[in-house]
This record gives sequence, structure tokens and C-alpha cells, in this order.
Amino acid sequence: MRYVDEYRGADLVHTLTEKLHALSNRPVRIMEVCGTHTMSIFKHGLRQMLPKNVQLISGPGCPVCVTPSGVIDAFVELAGRPEVIITTFGDMIRVPGTGNSLMQAKAAGADVNIVYSPMDSLTIAEQNPDKLVVFLSVGFETTTPTIAATILEADRRKIGNFCVFPANKTMPAPLKALMEDPKLQVDGLLCPGHVSIISGSEIYRFLVDDYGIACVVAGFEPTDILLSIIALVKQVQEDRPALENCYGRVVTAEGNVKARTIVDTVFTQVDSEWRGLGSIKSSGLTLREEYSSFDIIKRLDIQIAPSSEPKGCRCGDVLKGINQPPDCPIFGNRCTPGSPVGPCMVSSEGTCAAWYRYGDLN
Repeated sequence: MRYVDEYRGADLVHTLTEKLHALSNRPVRIMEVCGTHTMSIFKHGLRQMLPKNVQLISGPGCPVCVTPSGVIDAFVELAGRPEVIITTFGDMIRVPGTGNSLMQAKAAGADVNIVYSPMDSLTIAEQNPDKLVVFLSVGFETTTPTIAATILEADRRKIGNFCVFPANKTMPAPLKALMEDPKLQVDGLLCPGHVSIISGSEIYRFLVDDYGIACVVAGFEPTDILLSIIALVKQVQEDRPALENCYGRVVTAEGNVKARTIVDTVFTQVDSEWRGLGSIKSSGLTLREEYSSFDIIKRLDIQIAPSSEPKGCRCGDVLKGINQPPDCPIFGNRCTPGSPVGPCMVSSEGTCAAWYRYGDLN
């Protein structure tokens, strides 16, 4: 398959690995921001291929993982209302708040549906005119355009029993917060490919200009990631931090302008709380006033309680790249994919889930 197989060839992976080992042995710490990068790195065994001087740490690149427990509690409470039908992407259903998860709410009788597209929610709303259908709007720039398009379509079709629970987040602001955390020491960032398809690579320019951090936009195949790591290592060793795009087959400097326009039409920026990172200025999205009738928080005056981490869980420090999953005292014993305690173990792109599934405890 073009654009897949050609980036997985064993010979090319071997060549790139040798090239990486031939570089200087100066220590380099790289954070992969995107959860899909984390899973791909583990899946293809890339950590074992790296020279000892190159260290990878994971960041807050999973929207499910950074959703605060108080918001999840609000999801579960809303699901328990008899007049409500919940629709959501699959990853969110098993994430525990301070109490139950949506899966447990469903087992108790709540009407919770996994959908593959927010547009499916409109069909459910039309089929259930006596119910209020609520889509849990969780995600980064990658999925936000489809949610905005769904709201525009609901407005056009006058579907009044459809709403969203706005919990979308944007990527640049948390990266700024991470760079200003004195506990985090990184030399370079593997910037997320999916987000960059929409937002463009230039959104990371400030990381180079203001913080002197090496940045490379990376794809998700093994050679994509190795090429990007090589580029980052060269930047760090030559003391020339720059913004490079190693995913040029799909990412441009300006991104998808049409998709961003749709998002800007429906959403506006607000301060938002991130699990593990706290409240970050202008890092979330809420509906503009002209579309506020589709905002379930305003429609039902939902109150979101303060968040708290489960006892013993260190997801917050894992999301900040301060701890690795094995540093958590409940990792692999009280917290497993079959019985997750924290969101990093629940999500298919969670760092703890990757460490547990692929057994890399080095």
C-alpha cells in the first residue's frame, strides 16, 4: 500500500538505525507529544533500536488522558438522566472519573452509544425526537472540524434535540506550559502529525523562537519516526534548533485552511483544565454565542466539580513527562488495561497502556 509499506521496509529501518547510531553520543531527550506516536514507537520496537544517549519520553498527546476527572464525572451524571442519550467515541467509555465510568453507567441502564462520526449522532437524534442526544466533544484539532461541521448541519436541519458537551482542547498552549515547567528537561519535540494536518506546522514556530527547542513534525510509520529522531538529534548536537517538517506528504506550513475556518465559525477559545497540567489559558474550545443552543453545559446549567486524581495514580506526572509508567506504584498491579485506575491506562493511545501492552519496562 503506497505511503504505508514504503515507510515500513526493514532494510530502510536498518539503514536509518545505523545512521542514528553513527551520530555523536551527546545525550538527547526527546518528547513525543502525540499518543499515536507513543503507540507506534512501542509497537515497532523503536525504543530498543535507539542508541543509549537518545531518550524518549511521552507527553500529553492523548485527549482522553488529559480530560479532567470532574468532566468525566459530569459525563456520567448526564448519562444517568432518563431523557438523555449519550454518543461518544470509543476511547472515552471506559475512562473512570472519581467514581464510575460511562461503561458502568451503561451497564446500570444508561443509554450510551459509541459512534464513529459525530454525524451519526444526528441520525440518532432524528430517530429519537423525545430524547436529548448529547455528543461528548473530546479531542484535539484533528477531530474538532468534524464536530463543528456536525453542529452546522444540525443547525441547518433544525435538529433541536441534539447538543454537544464541549471539552475540546488545542495543542500549542500546553506545549508552552510544558516548556515553562522547570521539572521538565527536554531537548526536542516530535510534534504531532495528525494535529498538524489541520493546524499546519507553523503553529510550533514559537517553541524554536521563544524556547530554543528543536521541533520536527513527524509521521507515524517506523521510518517516519526514525527520520524525525535523526533530524532532532542533528539539531541538538549542532546547537541549531529549528522547525522541520518530516511529514511533508500530508502536512503543510498552513494546514487545512477550510477545516480551520469551519472550527473558527463554530468555536471560540477559552481557558481549560488539563489533567496533570492544571488550567491553561486559551487551550480549550467552547461554542460561540450564535451556536450556544447546542451547548449542553449552558442548556442544562451543568456544574463541573473540581478534579482529583485516584489515590496512588501518577497519570498527571506521566502526562507531563516527569515520570515513566513503571514509576507509578499501582502500574501493572492495581492498574491494568482490564481494570484501569487512571486514563493513561484506559486509552488506546495512553502511555501506560503502551508500556503495559508491549512490555518495555526499560
